[in-house]
Amino acid sequence: MIDMENNELTLYINKAIGNIVSDVLVNTLNNPKESAFLLKYGKQSKESMKRRVKYEEKGQHIPAFLISSITNSCNLFCKGCYARNNGICNEKSQKQMLTDKQWEDIFRQASELGIGFNLLAGGEPLIRKDVIQKAAAFQNIVFPIFTNGTLIDDDYCELFDKNRNLVPILSIEGLQETTDSRRGKGIYLQLLDKMKMLQQHKILFGVSITVTKNNILEVSHINFMRQLESLGCGLVFFIEYVPIDKSTMNLAFSDTDRYELENRQQVLRAEFPSILFLSFPGDEKSMGGCLAAGRGFFHINPYGEAEACPFSPYSDRNLQTSTLLEVLQSPFFKKLQEDRLVGGEHIGGCTLFEKQSAVEDILKLVKE
Repeated sequence: MIDMENNELTLYINKAIGNIVSDVLVNTLNNPKESAFLLKYGKQSKESMKRRVKYEEKGQHIPAFLISSITNSCNLFCKGCYARNNGICNEKSQKQMLTDKQWEDIFRQASELGIGFNLLAGGEPLIRKDVIQKAAAFQNIVFPIFTNGTLIDDDYCELFDKNRNLVPILSIEGLQETTDSRRGKGIYLQLLDKMKMLQQHKILFGVSITVTKNNILEVSHINFMRQLESLGCGLVFFIEYVPIDKSTMNLAFSDTDRYELENRQQVLRAEFPSILFLSFPGDEKSMGGCLAAGRGFFHINPYGEAEACPFSPYSDRNLQTSTLLEVLQSPFFKKLQEDRLVGGEHIGGCTLFEKQSAVEDILKLVKE
């Protein structure tokens, strides 16, 4: 694995983003609205890259990505949901969620720092239409919206159509039996209907697939991918399953499984050039390991707490009282990087989840 310092990482990610935008643009030439947005975003993205490079020259690393969980509510109760297990998704919480105005300020700060992508999650992010409407105004940031898809309707399609920086990413587990067994009866057919709706509106969308030992062959099968392609899917995120407790460890990948998925993705990329395939944390290997704690991204939970990663819910800064720049200078994030809990050797899976006790010790130390 490459050992990559932050300044090298900035240049590497800048190049990777440029390649991603170019690849998606080529595949949307029959969609004038999407192509027009991507051409404009490509120019804005270069300006964002320059901002990050300038900060890097001053000794301040700015990640290209954020992950923002904008709500603690969800209309589904999926088996093995990390968000419910970690407390991100908790409708009974007494904590005060960030308002749409506070999120708007965070998006503004991100724009000024040169952050080019902000992944919106939850809970179910489409519940917070007020926040998504605020996000739409920041056209120099792409907001992939990781959604269960059930709340997509004509009004949302109109919003997505007018604001191409909002990109719905629908969660699916495979075919009908596999998806419904985790997400609930009837969800699979709902997802197909929502994809057809997005396709009719010529809206670029993708899918997010949580890959386990049980579904790896199913979700990487050519027939499954052919169905997604026929429905207009342009992006596929393979997300390696992170166990929520010891009882689900049997679903987690082995090194053999990771190798298998990598090989299958190569086949899919050759077979489906119209689809962009991304994997997490698999793609991190080429970037010097785990990108959490501000190396490539960090996570903001619904209450404004800045966490290294959604799978590692620990924080020493809150966006209600700190700026994004102050969060990136967090002693907690800095110590995680210095001790190589992120950006170090990375064989797969979630590094911070696997080293939970060490993360807790660091948080205790920086708070003393």
